[in-house]
Amino acid sequence: MVQRVLVTDEAAKVIDQLREQHGPLMFHQSGGCCDGSAPMCFAKGEFLLDDNDVWIGDIHGCPFLMSNDQFEYWKHTQLTVGITKGRGASFSLEIPLGIRFIIDSRLFSDEEIANLQPVQKGSVFS
Repeated sequence: MVQRVLVTDEAAKVIDQLREQHGPLMFHQSGGCCDGSAPMCFAKGEFLLDDNDVWIGDIHGCPFLMSNDQFEYWKHTQLTVGITKGRGASFSLEIPLGIRFIIDSRLFSDEEIANLQPVQKGSVFS
């Protein structure tokens, strides 16, 4: 199965640090006006999910979700979560560290599309 979302080694280290402080984590791909399309990290259960959200995979042991509407724009791309220096305008847990999570994306090949990991309703992760 081809994964829909990946994580860089640097971002995985930050996830470890945040997990040590906050316990189990989850990610939600923002489509909001303030953050643009930024991956947001929350303590698991602090972001309310419903059937309008879809799980697209796990990164470093954390579920990664986005709204179904957002998924329609991203469904043909593989996302890679990384980090960059600078403060984002969000409630994401990494912000006090002076960094923010970012997304790089690339289009799937036709062969990859035929072997994609299936998505699930986000409400099962609430």
